[in-house]
Amino acid sequence: MTMNNSPVKVKFDQAGLVPAIIQHAESGQVLMLGYMNAESLQRTMDSGLVWFYSRSRQRLWQKGETSDNVLRVRSVSLDCDGDTILVHADPAGPTCHTGEASCFFTPLKSAETAPPSFEVADDLWGTILQRIRENPDGSYVSKLVASGVDRVSKKVGEEATEVVIAAKNHDKDEIAREMADLWFHSMVLLASEDMTPADVWAELHRRRK
Repeated sequence: MTMNNSPVKVKFDQAGLVPAIIQHAESGQVLMLGYMNAESLQRTMDSGLVWFYSRSRQRLWQKGETSDNVLRVRSVSLDCDGDTILVHADPAGPTCHTGEASCFFTPLKSAETAPPSFEVADDLWGTILQRIRENPDGSYVSKLVASGVDRVSKKVGEEATEVVIAAKNHDKDEIAREMADLWFHSMVLLASEDMTPADVWAELHRRRK
């Protein structure tokens, strides 16, 4: 099987499979690794949704077929040796079945520094979507979104004012705290309007051009 516009052929293993790495199209975070056969790879390219071949169940499966946390394909690439697929995708929700944004959340060696910003942002975004979807008792996010866009927008305005006050006081710690509140409520606003952070990145990308 040859990828479009690529002289390299996909090298499937003896079982007819090839590993496929799924990477967040916007943040670059590695979301998961699965296996594809020729049919699931073709479906992935044709449908715009990620498909895999389950080695345990011996069948094709679409990511998100039961959870609705589908992976929408941006691009499909082949490595130089032809034995690994890289898919850039937009996740509709947490990728891992545990509810985590990525399947790679168990450290074998812990970094002493803070986690990369994209991991924090993806985890927060996944939590916001989960709260809205599941509407658990006592959830601030689900209650805020249920109160309507006017209430959500008011919170964004209030937090923006707090950022300005902190900046005028030249208090860096306070600026960081208030900016975190502003970004959090801005993400809630996006979710309440059925948008994603990717919509904002796309606009910034357009302006950069």
